[in-house]
Amino acid sequence: MERFKALKDADPEIFSSHLKELDKQNNSLHMIPSDNIASPAVLEALSIPAQNRYAEGYPGKRYYGGQEFIDEIETAAIERAKKLFGAEHVNVQPYSGSTANQAIYFALMDLHDTFLGMTLSHGGHLTHGHFVNFSGKHYNAVQYGVRKDDELIDFDQVRRLALENKPKIIQAGYTAYPRIIDFKRFREICDDVGAYFFIDMSHFAGLVAGGAYPSPMPFADVVMTTTHKTLRGPRGAIILCKQELAEKIDKAVFPGLQGGPHEHTIAAKAVCFKEAVEPEFKDYAHQIVKNCKVLENIKNNFRLVSGGTDSHLLLIDLQQKLTGKEAEKALDESGIIVNKNTIPFDIRKPFDPSGIRLGTPTLTSRGMKEGEMKLVSDLIIRVLSNHNNAEVKQDVRKQVIELCAKFPVYPELSRN
Repeated sequence: MERFKALKDADPEIFSSHLKELDKQNNSLHMIPSDNIASPAVLEALSIPAQNRYAEGYPGKRYYGGQEFIDEIETAAIERAKKLFGAEHVNVQPYSGSTANQAIYFALMDLHDTFLGMTLSHGGHLTHGHFVNFSGKHYNAVQYGVRKDDELIDFDQVRRLALENKPKIIQAGYTAYPRIIDFKRFREICDDVGAYFFIDMSHFAGLVAGGAYPSPMPFADVVMTTTHKTLRGPRGAIILCKQELAEKIDKAVFPGLQGGPHEHTIAAKAVCFKEAVEPEFKDYAHQIVKNCKVLENIKNNFRLVSGGTDSHLLLIDLQQKLTGKEAEKALDESGIIVNKNTIPFDIRKPFDPSGIRLGTPTLTSRGMKEGEMKLVSDLIIRVLSNHNNAEVKQDVRKQVIELCAKFPVYPELSRN
């Protein structure tokens, strides 16, 4: 632990919390689909002295002097992202996915303009038009969803709402939709009504980078992704767009919504983009999907929303057996970390919904493959089928610790 000696000496309280969190990550199966494990190189980049610099502006056009090496870092991140995703223009400065989405709306719409996005309860995100969020308060957000019979995107509804409302933007890309998105069909609807096509690929960007999920780039006007999910990078976001929208996007990010960029985080983004072009990353991306397909075994005991998955996540319907809150708690007590989640047409409230959401990015980063996933699915079924049985949860916890010991997180940071 010598690399954290300064932290240990300066702030034993935070150092202690760090150790406990490291132990939790090492000894639990973290299956929240938006979680992942950044590489040691990404973690190191987050601590470089570039964090000390204020660098308002863009490479070659800063408001402060002495930025030549900061420009090198940011330019490398931009060029690597363009190459990785085949983008004409990239802005690497957004602090998070939510602020990046805000910048896109800010660039392409006026306040109170109409856009079309997926409702949160069917798999969308708060920033896709929910009424409690800025996206639903500052704009006229019209919401679409999935069909009740197969829980796939209702394109008849999307087309009807688009024709009725003539939105400036039609948005696709979700947080709890396990299937591949038909980007071409969305593009056709956008063209019919003269709307921009905006794709939030935060959840599946790593799969796109690794060739395990179709790329949205040929169809979209603008794409946003966070960098910390399936990309395994730092917490942050980037915006990719056509060259004709570059000036609008850049001005919306800065000076429109943000001040000085976090250049140490941008350095870490550059590192993760470099890692994502390696052949090993392609193997990793495909393994994520293979692992998630094994978890479909759960459908023998519990219903899966849309019947299964094409990606890194599953949504499990627990109605009639237990609630999502009960399931999350029981699995947590067993060392399996998931999140409670609404399911389409849920009759329960968001804080105690009918489902749970889980995924395989973190377990795949640890090196687990199909054999381990079969065991994990069996353990999940056992806990959910005996969620009030302390003895079962204790036994599963023991098996989880034994499995985790074979696939340590950051072994170089161990206490030994």
